[in-house]
Amino acid sequence: MQILYFAWLRERIGHPKEELETSASTVAELVEELRGRGPRYAAAFEDMAAVRVAVDQELTELDAPLDGAREVAFFPPMTGG
Repeated sequence: MQILYFAWLRERIGHPKEELETSASTVAELVEELRGRGPRYAAAFEDMAAVRVAVDQELTELDAPLDGAREVAFFPPMTGG
């Protein structure tokens, strides 16, 4: 599965994307798995209220299933202006 990181998440983790084999069945489980990869990931996913997620380019919630997903993207909330 391709994992994409945008904005300050990319800066904290240190790269914009990665390929990951995961046994996670939901986005929340994936986040927990990523947090366990080290302090940079833990810092990036410390406050999930400040993170949005898209699965296969569709905005979704943390309880969204990952069955068959090819891509998960994490990014901060959008603001208008």
